[in-house]
Amino acid sequence: MSRRVHARRARAERPSRRECPRSLRAAMFAAAIMSAPRAHAEPQIVLPQGLPVQVHPTFPEPGLPAFSFPSGGDTLLGGSGAGADTGGVGSGVTTGVGAGTGGTGAAYDTMMAQDWGSQAANAAAAMGVSANALAATCVMESNCQNVGASGGSSAAGAFQMISSTYTADINGAVAYNSDISGSIVSGLDGRMDPATEAYAAAYELRQDALLLQAQTTISNPTVLDARAVYQFGAGVGPSVADASDSDNIATLTGLTASQLAANGLTTSSTVGQWRSTIINRLGSGTAYQTVLQ
Repeated sequence: MSRRVHARRARAERPSRRECPRSLRAAMFAAAIMSAPRAHAEPQIVLPQGLPVQVHPTFPEPGLPAFSFPSGGDTLLGGSGAGADTGGVGSGVTTGVGAGTGGTGAAYDTMMAQDWGSQAANAAAAMGVSANALAATCVMESNCQNVGASGGSSAAGAFQMISSTYTADINGAVAYNSDISGSIVSGLDGRMDPATEAYAAAYELRQDALLLQAQTTISNPTVLDARAVYQFGAGVGPSVADASDSDNIATLTGLTASQLAANGLTTSSTVGQWRSTIINRLGSGTAYQTVLQ
């Protein structure tokens, strides 16, 4: 009796001939996983073709904050810029005066006095913009001093560009003229290298001028015209550039009293008064210089 029970138990513990062995089942399962299509939960990143989307400055932190002079800088509304050319008051839509790839005037001299000045002038030429326009930008932003971010803004460098705008513009500059790729500092470190940041700023000026040609009645944008876009951003800058001297800045831009104050303006400031600050700082010769060359 015990022998029969033992034999029965042994037969019960044997695997059925029809049952797939465990090792074979594991191999079949692994093969099924390998042959299955990739899950849609892990999509591959596909980069768009062409240039990166331009990130134009907007308040309260514009790409290039206006009137951020170092200590001891010039006064603003109603003030007279030290070392500027003969100034004058703007009169609505401006008419530019052409110039070669070189430059003239106090702003140009200030930029060229820096050890990177010649490289910046070359950057302007490479981007097809006036060296005077680029010089005016660094004078307005930092008096052409390579300064870091401060005052709650991330803008840095001689041209005071925020990270996103700098990245978009330096990429655009390289795409526009690939010859410059070997002469720039890569990454965000380039923002604190004035010779490199000059390419990004020059490209931004080019884009601003083209934007004005496309969206306003201004056919040949000047430094003064482009300054409106550079300071107030691509959204409202064209409206400021194309406005009459009597138009109210706050109404055109939608800026708050504190934002206007940070730019030396008030809620009652007119476009004409704003233009006066630029002309007094740069001089009419530079302010009315055309941007595109």
